[in-house]
Amino acid sequence: MMAGIYGALNGGKVTIFEKNDRVGKKLAITGKGRCNVTNDCSNEEFLKNVISNPKFLYASISNFSTEDTKAFFEGLGVPLKTERGRRVFPVSDKAMDIVLALKKAVLDYGCEIKNEKVISLLTKENKVSGIKTSRGVYEFDSVILATGGVSYPLTGSDGDGFRIAGENGIEVTPLIPSLVPLETVEDTAEIMGVSLKNVTLKIKDNQKNKIIFEEMGEMLFTHFGISGPLVLSASCHLSSIEKGKYTAYVDFKPALDEKTLDARLLSDFSKQLNKDFQNCLGGLLPSKIIPFVVAKTNIPPTTKVNAITKEQRQALLSTLKGLSLEIKSFRPIKEAIVTRGGVSVKEIVPSTMESKKIKGLYFAGEIIDVDAYTGGYNLQIAFSTGALAGTSASQ
Repeated sequence: MMAGIYGALNGGKVTIFEKNDRVGKKLAITGKGRCNVTNDCSNEEFLKNVISNPKFLYASISNFSTEDTKAFFEGLGVPLKTERGRRVFPVSDKAMDIVLALKKAVLDYGCEIKNEKVISLLTKENKVSGIKTSRGVYEFDSVILATGGVSYPLTGSDGDGFRIAGENGIEVTPLIPSLVPLETVEDTAEIMGVSLKNVTLKIKDNQKNKIIFEEMGEMLFTHFGISGPLVLSASCHLSSIEKGKYTAYVDFKPALDEKTLDARLLSDFSKQLNKDFQNCLGGLLPSKIIPFVVAKTNIPPTTKVNAITKEQRQALLSTLKGLSLEIKSFRPIKEAIVTRGGVSVKEIVPSTMESKKIKGLYFAGEIIDVDAYTGGYNLQIAFSTGALAGTSASQ
């Protein structure tokens, strides 16, 4: 839609082909239905939050910045607000307000919307000549592929664009999930639903013996492993997952160093000397997760508190400051917020978004091998590359 609007604004006669019965189906569910449209940050800060190929986006974010995105939507009559982490949302908290504003702009600027599935790209002598759809053949001077990734396929993101690019000899890098929950080797079914706030999550790459992610925030245990904001952010830093490659560590008490936490344990223990060990951690942990943590310490749960040795207390301390979970796999790509990988940036002119191989073919959004952290950055990539592709194609 952004590519269509900017194509029309610059004098192009634009047709948008949408195989769904309505436009913006995926946009309507982003940000849990609230739509985190962008992040209120500078271009420099924005590029720091792009994980894959940030330099490629320099031209497009310079052409259409986060400030431009805010001005664009407020100009369409959608007031915005900025929340924690500089995340920008519509004041109404309704993603549909963003979708409807975009659709109205598309139609107001004279773009035509056709609900047809594009089957293939038509070219002549390495130049775009049109497209073939489920209903016929259309001639065009320029075509923009803005088909998204392969996450949330029920919204229409089923990889059509990657197939069309590949059929035309354009390199598509491997597709893997990003911003996705993680499965663990440990069985977490019994602690499903336990939500943790103000914890620190670390991810260690055991092959490189290096911490590749460390952040404080919120996370959630699920029937398959771990999820929540911290985990989604951490997933961006993981490449292919092999047995034993990655270990996650949860620090339940990041505000306390080991010495202070040990003093707290001694104080708690002194008040509960005749209790079983498994019944004395209620002041430190949610009750549902206590058996899981106790099992990790290897201290028999019915050990009396007054019988716990210094070594056992140290084992508990280590577990509270770094509960270990072996990462088994990503959740399926259809559950990911973003697809990592896509049309290689080596195939695209960054200042125009045009294909280097096929004249008149442009790319925008998640189809390109660029992705960023959660926080409005990925939608901004869509808007920036879309605006630039539309402008370039129309000229």
